[in-house]
Formats: sequence, C-alpha cells, structure tokens
Amino acid sequence: MTSEYVTFGLAPAMRAGGVLADGAYQTHRDFLDFVVDGRPLLGRLADLDAVSPLAADIGPSALAEQVRRLLLETEAPLEGSRFVLYGCPECEGLECGAVTAVIERDGPDVVWRDFVRQTGETPDVERDGYHGLGPYRFHGEQYRTALRGLLTADGAFAPGLPNGPRALLIGPRAAVLAKLAAALRRIGIGAEITLDAAGAHADELRKYGAVVFGRTVGQDERDAVRDAFAAARSDAVCVTALAPIVPLLVAQVEQALDRTPHDRRRLLGLTTVAGVAEAVVEVASTCRVALVAHRLDRLSRPRTRELFDAVLDPGTHHVPLDPRALRGRSYLVARTNEAVRVTPVER
Repeated sequence: MTSEYVTFGLAPAMRAGGVLADGAYQTHRDFLDFVVDGRPLLGRLADLDAVSPLAADIGPSALAEQVRRLLLETEAPLEGSRFVLYGCPECEGLECGAVTAVIERDGPDVVWRDFVRQTGETPDVERDGYHGLGPYRFHGEQYRTALRGLLTADGAFAPGLPNGPRALLIGPRAAVLAKLAAALRRIGIGAEITLDAAGAHADELRKYGAVVFGRTVGQDERDAVRDAFAAARSDAVCVTALAPIVPLLVAQVEQALDRTPHDRRRLLGLTTVAGVAEAVVEVASTCRVALVAHRLDRLSRPRTRELFDAVLDPGTHHVPLDPRALRGRSYLVARTNEAVRVTPVER
C-alpha cells in the first residue's frame, strides 16, 4: 500500500448543545478530534453531527480503553479491522450511523483507510464510503506518541480533557435563571445560581467557563464579579442576558464556552444589516448552518422562528430573512454542529 505521509494530532473540540426551535434538547459534548495534516478530520465531513470516541463525559476507564483501541493494543470492535472514529453524540449507537475506518499497521507505520458511513455490522464501502477521504499514512512514532500522551505510565487515562462545562448564573433565583439552569443541566452543562461570587474561592471560580449576568444585576455588582474572576486568573467569558428567552440564553452560554481556536472554526461570524432583513454569515469551510430568530411579542411571550437551514460553502453569505419574524426587539442565532453565534438584530 502506498500513500504519502501526513501528520497526526489531537485537539479539543465541542459539539454545541442547545434548546432547539421545536423544543427538543441537544446535548453538549466535549471531545478530542483527530487532526490530520494540520486540519481537524471532522471538519472534512461537511454535514456530520458526531463526536469522536475520545469524549470527556464517558469516564476515565472507558477513555483509556478507546485510546488503547486506537493504538491497536486491543481487538477491533467491528468486523474487518474497523474502528469507530465518529459516532452519534446523543446515544453513540451504531444504528444511528457512525464513521468507521480500517486501522492497521504497515511496517512501522499506521494507516487509516476505507472510511465509510456505517449503520450495521457490515458496511457497504461502495455505496456509503467517503471516497475522497484518505488513505492516511502516519509515522508510527508520532501517532503513538500523540495517543500515549493521554495515558499514565500504568495505562490509565491521564486527564487531558477539561472537566464538564460549567456556567455561573449571577442574579436572584427567579423564574428565568432557574429555567436557564435547568435547561443547561438538561443538555450536559453544569449550572449554579448565586447573588454574589466575590467571596468565592479562586479554585472554585476557575471551574466555570461562562458567567451570565441576569438583567437585574447592577453595574457595580457585575464589576465585583469580574474582578473576582480576574483575581482568580479565570478565563471565563462574561455575558449579559439579552432577553428572558431560555433557548436564546442557552445559545449565549454555548457561544461563551466555545474555546475553539479561530483558525479551526467553521462558523466565523454572524451579523445583521441595519434597516434590512438580512443576515451576514461567514464560514471558513463547507458546513450546514441554521438560523433561528427569537423575540418577545407584545405580551412578553417568547416567539421562535426557524428562518434558514442549508449547507453553505466557504465565504461570506448574505441571507434574506422574513421581516415578520424580526418585529420588535429580536435576536438571531446561527448554529452549526459544533458552534453557535448570537447577535441582536440591528433595526
């Protein structure tokens, strides 16, 4: 078998959770993605909502077992020396569809080949294969070094992924923050509510990736919280609740938790044009983008409307929007499988 060498690495990645327009919940997942020749492998699969087996929430023992599989120290879990590279982020069941590949040794090298979308025990490579993907040949030493860096000397998993994401909600335990906390916990994000974080221990503050200020929290209180997080050397992102609309607030938290380096993001930007019902969406590589509008009606009831859902090519796209969905004070959420962006609609 001949193929040019490519580099192998691992990088933190995120599957964005959220409360969708139909009320369904989508689970937040943190995982390590495979970086092949400097590019995340998942990013080459334009419309795939999936996570790798190296997910942060499956437990250290299961993670160590997944690493040993990729190192070819255990038997392949599927027929034909096939390994699961990406699975369903909700159930991880093969019946929901998984991306599998043959992983094998070729002398000192490791080769990944014959990528396929698999839903049963025996894949149909001709029908469901990713024919433009791979084969990839990795230097064995580099490949094993990257994966063994996740294990301790005794073969256990060495914490290489962050603890589960957490958000701190600042404000009274009123209906909106209580509902937001419940929604975040439902999708896998830890959430606590407090009136004052200024006296909290620095180690505790550093566990949070996002801080949400309720709309009734004054500027002095916000400054005190920001000072406390700065003193704790926390990298938490502080956001102010845009409106008492829970799905919108969940989207704000997801955006704040996103630590993906800019050069590895597919969804780069979301803005609106003042006076025109139009969204400007910037994407770095081909991906599916959904746009959802949120607003409060005259009786302060939340209204949600799906406006757009399509695969976009790299570049800047001007997407016309229905003006009826943007009446009054409204907000726009752009969502891909791995990222969320939120913006107020310019009037």
